[in-house]
Amino acid sequence: MAITDIPEFAHLTEADIEALGEELEQIRQDIIGSLGERDATYIRNTIRFQRALEVSSRALLMVGSRNRTAWAIGAGALGLSKIVENMELGHNIMHGQWDWMNDPEVHSTTWEWDIVGTAEHWKQTHNYIHHKYTNIVGLDDDVGYGVLRVTRDQRWHPFFYGNLVYNAALALLFQWGVGIQHLELGKVAKGRDDRRETMNKLGLFAKKAGRQLAKDYVLYPALSRKGWKSTMTANLTANGIRNVWTNAVIFCGHFPDGAEKFTKKDVENETRSEWYLRQMLGSANLTGGPVVDFLSGNLSYQIEHHIYPDMSSNRLAEASIRVREVCRKYDLPYVAGPLPVQYFKAWRTIAKMSLPDHMLRRTADDAPETHSERMFADLPKPLPTQKEGQRAGLQTALNYSAKRRARKLASAA
Repeated sequence: MAITDIPEFAHLTEADIEALGEELEQIRQDIIGSLGERDATYIRNTIRFQRALEVSSRALLMVGSRNRTAWAIGAGALGLSKIVENMELGHNIMHGQWDWMNDPEVHSTTWEWDIVGTAEHWKQTHNYIHHKYTNIVGLDDDVGYGVLRVTRDQRWHPFFYGNLVYNAALALLFQWGVGIQHLELGKVAKGRDDRRETMNKLGLFAKKAGRQLAKDYVLYPALSRKGWKSTMTANLTANGIRNVWTNAVIFCGHFPDGAEKFTKKDVENETRSEWYLRQMLGSANLTGGPVVDFLSGNLSYQIEHHIYPDMSSNRLAEASIRVREVCRKYDLPYVAGPLPVQYFKAWRTIAKMSLPDHMLRRTADDAPETHSERMFADLPKPLPTQKEGQRAGLQTALNYSAKRRARKLASAA
């Protein structure tokens, strides 16, 4: 679904898009302007909780890792502490969401997180590239992470028969995928990189990864003495728990049905309001309540996070209420669903994209995971609306197309 197709097929004029952008910007200004002590207390309490959980889990493993119950509790608690540190703390602090506090401890320029990749490398690939070029094939490296085919806009190659295997490996080793992303190994393999710069990046990555490996697999196991093997496996399990959870949350935010992909031409001369619109169309939320919100680093509000990447995470739920209203007003999709459902859809897309296009039943124009402007070519114009006087938009067009397809299937049966 190209951003340039929106005016023609969803009946949004340039003035409409600019007005939408102004409303979204007003939400941002209202919430960020109200940040204060309540929010500062939240992030400080989260840091205390995470550190207490990590210390207690590591202490339990040092003294009792050879006991199965203590091992399971310790590994699970350590995995939970790593999830909180990565998602609600590291990811959000390094986005600059708490820079307004002017606290050196909780600042995007000083925080270093508990994974093998460096903070500086991640901020470049994530904060700048991913958030600027969200879901643009060929510009956003998060579209498939260089190994997966997740959209038909990516040309199929026999390599992609292994899509499911690659994604399983990526989920288990996700921190390593994030860590090496900035190295741009594809360019290195083709000899298109600046070799001096690559060696510098590799040196920084190796140094950080070495510290992480030494901490989890040498230092803490050594402190456990006779239980060093059990502590090592517990640390390995905790990292695996964190990796799989992080992978699931991120994939649910960008790859389930309804999260649109874009091409380079779609963002030529893109305005700020069009950027807002693309973020809304290219992201998906999770439903599940406060626990899912907290453990996902509030990326359960992925739509709002992509519209407002520097907004403090604990306020995204508040923003989501108003963003939903904007979507209703302009008849735009607001994609959301439970984590198990969204994750299944993401895996389904990855499985389908492992096959060449001619082996897939649905076309690239109207499949669940992808759309094009051609799916609307024979829809009636103007589209019938649900309410009298309400203008039809993209959501109405998608609903109408889905109902028409369902009727065709029913008649064929």
